[in-house]
Amino acid sequence: MRNTAKITTAVLATGALTLGLSACGSDKGSAAGDKDGPLVVAATPTPQGEILDYVKKNLAKKAGLDLDVREFTDYVTPNTAVEQGEVFANYFQHKPYLDDFNKKNGTDIVPVPNATVHLEPLGVYSKSVKKLDGLKKGATVALPNDTTNEARALKLLADNGLIELKKGVGYEATPKDVSKNPKNLKFKEIEAAQVPRSLGDVDAAVINGNYALEAKLSPAKDALVAEPAKGNPYGNFLAVKKGDESDPRVKKLAKLLTSPEVKKFIDDKYDGAVVAAF
Repeated sequence: MRNTAKITTAVLATGALTLGLSACGSDKGSAAGDKDGPLVVAATPTPQGEILDYVKKNLAKKAGLDLDVREFTDYVTPNTAVEQGEVFANYFQHKPYLDDFNKKNGTDIVPVPNATVHLEPLGVYSKSVKKLDGLKKGATVALPNDTTNEARALKLLADNGLIELKKGVGYEATPKDVSKNPKNLKFKEIEAAQVPRSLGDVDAAVINGNYALEAKLSPAKDALVAEPAKGNPYGNFLAVKKGDESDPRVKKLAKLLTSPEVKKFIDDKYDGAVVAAF
């Protein structure tokens, strides 16, 4: 099932890439690889696209940066677009996810130094119970099906006493690594962007912060439990193909994304659902 899901996601991502770039207009299509042109950045809409939009409208012009933001709704296409040169950079992922993506796809995408911008707490949501311990035996829990976020979701359940994981399991844990499952929970693995839509069909769902926000869910207010921000290794950062880290436009954007103005924007807009990581 996991292999099938990966193939399906890859096919969908290819289509999404074509659609996404077409939607932005072919007149800028060649600008991605032109170092004298605008800096073309791929991002998921919330909060990354919103943060970039704030930078574009309020900070970029003064810094002499021409910024072109392309939004995508999945976790595969932004990296594929960087690798293929359709965009120059992206902003949507954390380090464990990028490491796993590079390993599985033979890509060489790297974080931009000093450009970790924010954290999005992963949370457990439910329409049927108000507390996590209210889940009944045999309940179904939806999980994001990409490797690192699934492991992250399972760790969140384990940290809150619902399950136990095998010792030494890291960023690649799957339901097969559950060593104790007192409630006999069933796990439904779904592409991360689709997990919020499954909330009415399952007993609980572990949802990524950006997709929770898009679904009008607040990790701070609506989640039964959520990841703590302190010590969290899942900060989202600006990334480029290896060798492009020193591009002057990239350096300008990295500085703007970690500016006091952006920190205030994140604090004011997201009320704890997104946390500045700098």
